[in-house]
Formats: sequence, structure tokens, C-alpha cells
Amino acid sequence: MWRDHLTEIIVFSLLFLLVSAMGFVAARWRAPRDMAHLDEWGLGGRSFGGWITWFLVGGDLYTAYTFVAVPALIFGAGAAGFFAVPYTIVIYPLVFLVLCRLWSVSHRHGFVTPADFVRNRFDSPILALLVAITGIVATMPYIALQLVGIEAVLKTMGVTGDSALARHLPIIIAFAILAAYTYQSGLRAPALIAFVKDSLIYIVILVAVIYLPYKLGGWGDIFDAADAKFKASPAPGDGILLNANNQLQYVTLAFGSALALFLYPHSITGVLASRNRDVIKRNMSALPAYSLLLGLIALLGYMAIAANVKPLPGAKAGSVDGNTVVPLLFDSQFPDWFAGVAYAAIGIGALVPAAIMSIAAANLFTRNIYKEYLKRDASPAQEANVSKITSLVVKVGAVACIVFLDPQFSIDLQLIGGVIILQTLPAVALGLYTRWFHRGALIAGWVAGMGLGMWMLYQIANPATGKKHFAGSAFPLEKFGFDTPKTIYVGIVAVLVNLAVAALLTLVLRAAKVADGVDGTTPDDYFADEGDPRVTPGAERDADAAPEPVA
Repeated sequence: MWRDHLTEIIVFSLLFLLVSAMGFVAARWRAPRDMAHLDEWGLGGRSFGGWITWFLVGGDLYTAYTFVAVPALIFGAGAAGFFAVPYTIVIYPLVFLVLCRLWSVSHRHGFVTPADFVRNRFDSPILALLVAITGIVATMPYIALQLVGIEAVLKTMGVTGDSALARHLPIIIAFAILAAYTYQSGLRAPALIAFVKDSLIYIVILVAVIYLPYKLGGWGDIFDAADAKFKASPAPGDGILLNANNQLQYVTLAFGSALALFLYPHSITGVLASRNRDVIKRNMSALPAYSLLLGLIALLGYMAIAANVKPLPGAKAGSVDGNTVVPLLFDSQFPDWFAGVAYAAIGIGALVPAAIMSIAAANLFTRNIYKEYLKRDASPAQEANVSKITSLVVKVGAVACIVFLDPQFSIDLQLIGGVIILQTLPAVALGLYTRWFHRGALIAGWVAGMGLGMWMLYQIANPATGKKHFAGSAFPLEKFGFDTPKTIYVGIVAVLVNLAVAALLTLVLRAAKVADGVDGTTPDDYFADEGDPRVTPGAERDADAAPEPVA
């Protein structure tokens, strides 16, 4: 009953209302008088410094879903769940190599999305359209998963009902508030809220890793309890160490996830909002601190085992909702007021990435679909208005995913999203370093990689849930004819095929002397920095028309 959690609900609600108010105030924070421009609404004026970018990008990559899903995976599967820790370490050198160059060329040409860059680099509207659609489709389930984190908290506090509407009404209200302040303030809203969100998460986790081991008998007892649980499990699998059959899956999933994460539109949006290249470089050096935090978050799964946490029932009869493991751990071990703070950290942790993701998806639609195919002469104000409206539609779609789909299916959709976004790697990431690939070959590689990836995902079943298709991203190698029980991450196989097809077809098309368009960039574009006087005409507003910033 919710009355048993009244203190938690009050603390959660007060903090949630506080950040909502901050979201509306953000429209006046570091803002010009005129927000009717995509650079201002969708990229915060490209003016964020080191601290703001650190909180924004960190809040974008480490989401509410991370807070609940990584410990839940470790609670249920053991060591395999730690794949999230190495992949968030590997990602920063990759981002350093790639996104500094993307920031520079975007600064010089006024690009807002990765598809803008692809359109200019390869002179191919079709390839840019594929990149844009891929980004939007991959982002939608990611937004929905932020709702899964909020839903787990609300369920733990007893704020649920019997009917579908009563069960989801709090989430609908929360996202309606999110939609309102994002519409008004754009990227400035999650940038400002990220300060509160990350501060709360750091406080909660640091308290948890000191207080909970003391209360549960120490780390030795925690690991012993986890080891005993996995050894007693009737299903063979990992314990607190990986078994031999899962090591290939672990390595490929970690590396593939790292490659995918910086290709997501929301990751790129946070980076493009930076003021200069030095901001990005400093952040790539400092952001691994979040990976240390993630390692501590992951250990909450073992703490939940030691605390004998029992997940709440799931949507289907006989199922359990693993995402409630962390909220239940906090509910059983912390005082009510601090549990409310922890719940607020998870809830607010959903708002920041959801806002950035919806803005990134809206920018893709506006620049690479609306302006390219529907209204080529759209003014900056029209672009901003279309992006605002599209961001609302994206949020409605995310809420619909939670209301009408099984939450477990939403999680599977996110795994599919990682496979999908990886297929943009040759055009976006490699395109920043080389123009060798033929635009037609890149399109063919995208089709081959996407087709193979979808076929592999379709073949994956999960007997535990009864799903026969699209039940994960671990593909059994025996389906390729190998005599082994090992599995491999679908995304790695699909993107390797993508690259192979693109490379081979490039050789064929160049030998056939097929036209390859004109590269709209120059080598020095990839090293431009703040204050660079050379800007493509129309990429920035006329200096005389630019309003003075609000003091």
C-alpha cells in the first residue's frame, strides 16, 4: 500500500517538483532572447563549458535504466552483467578519436546531426536519410526504457493501480511535465537538471557502498551469498565469475556496446553542444569517473542477494519484475527519508536522458527529413518549431511503448536498437577519417548489415520467458554450423558484414567508374576550433540579427 511509503513518496515528489521547476527556469539560463533557432533550442547555443558538458554527457550516458537494470542483471545472471563496466571505459578513447573531429566539422558547417555530416561528406541524401531513420528508430526504445526505471520506483512505493490507466497514470503525468519544460527550454533543461541528478546519484551510491556492506556483514558475506545463490541455481550459467561459454559473448557485447553508444544521436547531441574541442578532450579524460560509479552501482545486485530481496511480480502471471531489485533493496535497508532520496535519484535520472534523446530524435527528423524532403526553404524559426513538436511526438511514442507493450519486450527492443545503430558506424565514424568508401557501397553495406542483424535477432529465443524470436542479442554460434555452445553479440557480426560489403562493393564501383558525388568538406574542417572565422554560408545566423544574450 502507498500509505506505508508516505515519507518516501513525499521526498520523491518534492525533489521531482524541484527539478521540474528548474526545467522551466532553464529557458532563461544562459539563453539568448530568441530561442527560435535549432542551434539554441536543440544544442544550447553550442556554448556549454567543461562542467556543464561533463554533467550533461554523463547524465545522458548513465541513465535511470542503468541504475536499475545493471544491478538487476547481476542479481539474476551474475558476472555477465559486469559487461557494462568495461564498455563504458573503452568508449572514451573512441569518443576522443571520433567526436572531436565531428565537433570541428559540425562547428564549421553548422551541422546539427550526424546525418547532416553524412549528407555533406558523401553527397548522398539517401545515405543521410538512412542514418537519420536509423537514429530515430534506435532511440525510441531507449527513451521507453527510462520509463521502466521510473515505473520500478513507483511500483516499489505502491503507487500503482489495478487498471492499465491507473498503473501508468503517474508515468504519463511525469512525462507530460518533462514534455512541457523540454518544449520550452530545449537542451538547456536537461543540462541544468543534470547537476541535481548526478549529485543525488553520487550521494546515494557512496552511502550505499559504505553503509550496506556494514549492515550486511561485509563484502565477504555479500560475495559468499551471491556465490551460494548461483551454485544452487538449477540452470547452468555464470556465477560471480564468467564461465568459458560466455566469454566470447561478454567481450563482443562490451566492445559492440562501446561502439554503439557514441553513435546514438543523444550522445552526439551532448558533444556538439560543447563550446570547443578542449571541452571535449577534458571531458573524455574525466568521464571515466562515471565508470567507477557504475562499477559500484553494479555491486548493488550482489547486495540485493545478500539482503534476500525478492523482486515484485511482473506484468505476466508467474513472472517477476527484476527492475524492482534496487528500489526494494533501498526500501528494506535505508530509512524512509533516504529511500525517498534514492528513488528521486532514479526518477530524475530518467528525465535527463529522456529529454536529450527526444531532442536528438527531433533534430534528426527536422534537419534530415522535414527540411530535406518536405520544406527545403524552412526558416530557422520553422525548424525550431518542427523540432519542438516532433520531440513531443517522440515522448508520446515512448509512453505508448510502456503502456501497450510488455516492459520486457521494451528491454529487448533496446538490445535491438544497439544492433541497429551500429550499422551507421562506416558512414559516420569511419567517414570522419576517410572518404574512400563509395556512397553506393555504404548504402549496400547498411542494407546487408541491417538485414543480417534482423535475421540473427529473429532466431534468438528465450525458453524462460517463452519468447521464440527477438529475445536478446546473444546469437548461438551453432546456428552458423559451429560445434560449440558459445554465443556472440549480434551487433559485432552485423557491422563486420556491413564493412565487408561496403569495402568490396567500393572496389567494384570504383573499377566501374561509377560517379561518387562531391565531398563538401576539406581536411582542415576536422581541426577547426572555437572562434574559427570560416563558416559555411547559412550555417550560422547573421551576426547583425543575433540577439544579445540575457544578462
